[in-house]
Amino acid sequence: MINPTFETIQKDISENDVVLYMKGTKLIPQCGFSATVVQVLERVGVTEYKDINVLADPEIREGIKAFTNWPTIPQLYIKGEFIGGCDIVREMYQSGELQTLLAEKGVATKAA
Repeated sequence: MINPTFETIQKDISENDVVLYMKGTKLIPQCGFSATVVQVLERVGVTEYKDINVLADPEIREGIKAFTNWPTIPQLYIKGEFIGGCDIVREMYQSGELQTLLAEKGVATKAA
């Protein structure tokens, strides 16, 4: 049987270029790690992305961890690919890797 939570997650990450599963929303992050990823996305000029508040849906909160086999939130997806959590995103940003990946994937960014 197909897991309906996994179906929802798959739909979200395939229909949106950038998806951030986080605690809170991009306007009101509810944890420091989520806030950090939001800030990184702002700094690289990604303004259009889907933010999914895992605190609002316990099934998504647990489902996203099982979906990626990754124990922590936030989780960032770009063009359907799982990128990582806060530490990985921050390191990729600092090294320039994140900006390169966004350009390679054709994700629209605004000049910061």
